[in-house]
Amino acid sequence: MILDLKDLLIHYRKLIIDEWVRRLKSEVSKQYNQRPVNELYITVTEAFDANYAVIAQDDFLPINDFITKITKMRLEAGFNLSDVQKAFELYRTILTPLILTHLTGEHLRYALSKLNNCLAYTIHRFSDYFQKMHEMAMVRHNKELEYRLRLKTIEMRESELKYMTLVEEINEGYFIIRNETIVFANNAFFNMHGYTQSEAIGKPFWIFVSPESREQVMEIYRNAVLGKQAPRIFEYMRLTKDGRSFPTEITAKVRRGKEGIENIGICRDITWRVELQKKTIEAEQLGYIAQVATSLSHELRNPLSSVKLNLQILSKSPHIVGNDKKRVEISVSELIRLENVLSELLEFSKPLEVKLVQCNINDLIVSCLELMEPRFEEKGILPVLETDPRLPKIHVDPEKMTQVFVNIFNNAIEAVNNGGMVIVTTTEREEEGLRFVDITIEDNGPGIPQNMLKEIFKPFFTTKSKGTGLGLSIVKRIVEAHNGTVHAQLRYPKGATFVISLPIGEENA
Repeated sequence: MILDLKDLLIHYRKLIIDEWVRRLKSEVSKQYNQRPVNELYITVTEAFDANYAVIAQDDFLPINDFITKITKMRLEAGFNLSDVQKAFELYRTILTPLILTHLTGEHLRYALSKLNNCLAYTIHRFSDYFQKMHEMAMVRHNKELEYRLRLKTIEMRESELKYMTLVEEINEGYFIIRNETIVFANNAFFNMHGYTQSEAIGKPFWIFVSPESREQVMEIYRNAVLGKQAPRIFEYMRLTKDGRSFPTEITAKVRRGKEGIENIGICRDITWRVELQKKTIEAEQLGYIAQVATSLSHELRNPLSSVKLNLQILSKSPHIVGNDKKRVEISVSELIRLENVLSELLEFSKPLEVKLVQCNINDLIVSCLELMEPRFEEKGILPVLETDPRLPKIHVDPEKMTQVFVNIFNNAIEAVNNGGMVIVTTTEREEEGLRFVDITIEDNGPGIPQNMLKEIFKPFFTTKSKGTGLGLSIVKRIVEAHNGTVHAQLRYPKGATFVISLPIGEENA
């Protein structure tokens, strides 16, 4: 006969344990379903006896010990907190109908109160302990991961240092592009483009490519990233921070890294190679010109001189007057022009020799302006000279440099309209420890089209209806023979500017 909760628990002990195990296997979770039945009978029996000690004897020691044991077991097996809470709650679910069936009155109220207090304590204590042990396990796990990560980081750092040392020791620019952006580069790359590391990293790759090469280079890059056919080695014009362009060659390869598709490249300056090719072509052209000029000299010079002499004699005849006399004079003028063209051609075809002497470049420019004074006055052009009186003397060939200045002055005179201006400026400049004299010649004529700025120094390139196109080529040859440079640029708001740079000191001798 069942008198109270204690008797009920003793009487239905086996039934409650069996039903508890059955429901654990079928109702709680997949993980409980996969546990061995023998294990579940052991843990459920211990849980039942621990709950009995709390309900019948107010002894909490067995349930505390069981909570410690079951927490460790379930954490190691990867159970969720809520699943174990449901397993504890099954005890109430199974026991409550039995209490309601067999107990009444005060015994019923007492039994339900005892059961609820027992489960509240058990689940609350278990939840706190489970969470605490879980956090401790996570801390241990994190420490272990941190330790492994430190070891891995040290290994990777050592490997990276070896790799970085190798990359930094090469003289060519090494870089990595991801999503069209520079994510890594070595010092050689920064030096080639004139940027610091902080200025270059994170910038779009195209800013390091000259505008005329951008479309070509970016198309090659995108095709390579997409797996389309693209050359691994190609030439382009790189762009430096100060706006200069230089011929460059890239060897590139695509790889798939942890952060996505990357393009690894090595860029090398090939200015020397391009210049060598250019000089080879120029040498071949000069050889051909020399042959043609020599042949023309023998075939044309004497007939031209004879025709010119006879025309000059005819022009003095009293029988030739009016338009006839004018026609003869025009013919003589054209013959003189042809002789000058022939002389210019012969001069260009000869090997250039310079005889350097110390010279005040300001004085040389003044004498050239005086020489050109009649032509300036003829077109009403005002020449303006702004010289730096502190310029040192430099080694030049006065005769050849006179030819340079006269050619450029002639171009300026032909370009500007009546009342125009030609401004000549001399200054001293220092670059990378070397000193230079810069001679700037500006005019306010129509200027030079942007696409022709690099073409005008090529032999036989001309925009004039009359002329050989050799004047500026001769200028370039003479200046370079002095170890100097010459370039043309647009002048704001209109006009053209020629800048001649000549080295100061014995190095140009």
